[in-house]
Amino acid sequence: MRVNKEAKVSTAAIPDPILLQTGDFLLMADSQPFLSLDGDPVAAEALLQDVFGIVVDEVIRKGTSASEKVCEWKEPEELKQLLDLELRHEGESQEQILEHCRAVIRYSVKTCHPRFFNQLFSGLDPHALAGRIVTESLNTSQYTYEIAPVFVLMEEEVLKKLRALVGWSSGDGVFCPGGSISNMYAVNLARYQRYPDCKQRGLRALPPLALFTSKECHYSIKKGAAFLGLGTDSVRVVEADERGKMIPEDLERQISLAKAEGAVPFLVSATSGTTVLGAFDPLEAIADVCQHHGLWLHVDAAWGGSVLLSQTHRHLLAGIQRADSVAWNPHKLLSTGLQCSALLLRDTSNLLKRCHGSQASYLFQQDKFYDVALDTGDKVVQCGRRVDCLKLWLMWKAQGGQGLQRRVDQAFALARYLVEELKKREGFELVMEPEFVNVCFWFVPPSLRGKKESPDYSERLSKVAPILKERMVRKGSMMIGYQPHGTRSNFFRMVVANPALTRADMDFLLNELERLGQDL
Repeated sequence: MRVNKEAKVSTAAIPDPILLQTGDFLLMADSQPFLSLDGDPVAAEALLQDVFGIVVDEVIRKGTSASEKVCEWKEPEELKQLLDLELRHEGESQEQILEHCRAVIRYSVKTCHPRFFNQLFSGLDPHALAGRIVTESLNTSQYTYEIAPVFVLMEEEVLKKLRALVGWSSGDGVFCPGGSISNMYAVNLARYQRYPDCKQRGLRALPPLALFTSKECHYSIKKGAAFLGLGTDSVRVVEADERGKMIPEDLERQISLAKAEGAVPFLVSATSGTTVLGAFDPLEAIADVCQHHGLWLHVDAAWGGSVLLSQTHRHLLAGIQRADSVAWNPHKLLSTGLQCSALLLRDTSNLLKRCHGSQASYLFQQDKFYDVALDTGDKVVQCGRRVDCLKLWLMWKAQGGQGLQRRVDQAFALARYLVEELKKREGFELVMEPEFVNVCFWFVPPSLRGKKESPDYSERLSKVAPILKERMVRKGSMMIGYQPHGTRSNFFRMVVANPALTRADMDFLLNELERLGQDL
């Protein structure tokens, strides 16, 4: 029934506050909300067309152009004012909304820029971006076949392909919100497999547990131990060699020591592609130790997993097929876009669902008209779960496995080119010969060259990378990460991952560091 907005509402028995609320409700039911696009598909479409135009121009075209800045650096207080972050009672015009979109893009870091070397992810794949746009537009959750039939089937097909590259003909898996969560899931699954009572009884059901990982591991291993109630003391840190690889003999020693102290070893987390040095742990030897002691072997291949696509370089992960679980982030080396993180399992006993399931009757009804095994939501701790498979699936469809292999091989080739060019120049010093696409090096400025024996050399060298980082960011010319490492002074970690990179970009990197540091 339509409401006559001209009709008078009797106020005889209605208190003023209720009258106001009732009147507002009746008016809202039959009127257009102020400055809203609700119910106006033509205006909504026009807005989105305008936004997509801005994205194509400012993010895709300019954001991937070497002639544009990587970032437009502003100090926090100035940036707050430029963005007009305040949320007000009244809505704004569509032109203002479009201007906000332009401002957000302008002052954001362009991670798809060919001079963005700062993280383990970079670049822009158009097919993956198309998948992300479709995913966001459909706005569904991955938990049931009922509301995500396409993506339930697609996710399993993608996971099946990834498992096959690991070397498994069967198994399980799920896409997770980041590699850190994948690693935490692996720890939880290993604990549950050994002590299934812990799901109901919690920590009361557990003896003191011990898990093992190298000192080069990702910090999520310790975070996961804390989050899961094991405590960071349960993480036994295994020594790594000078190249950052776990030493299997020390792993054996640490396991024996833990047992002698009354702890129960249950998991080893090896790393394929460490964050800083890009090291690959010796998986075959580690798997032998795990097999001997009956331990779950997890491989954190979040960074290095995509090397499995390369026939030339996949030997770096030799033995990965012996793992019980693998974390792999295609959003890194394959440029699938954040986020795309897979947890792969060799298990075929439905361990994921047994460990995490709670059988919510309003979501996972067992008398549905289709096969309820297709409802995968009870495999995970989340309820709502975004779709992360389409972007990888669509990119793979376009590129094929062959195209993705070329992408990986090209990254290795460019890293090698950079290393050889770096060796030719005065003032550049490798931390070590890389085996992956992490190229770690020092830039030694003119004032420090030939002074390595000086007592304050290390201290002074450590200040160089932070100064150069500030200069490049304020200029907007490029972005590279730096860090100290053990006893080593701050050095740059160059990541060669963007599929659009060329030798010219490698040359620019070296030339720009020389320009920025010539007065130091």
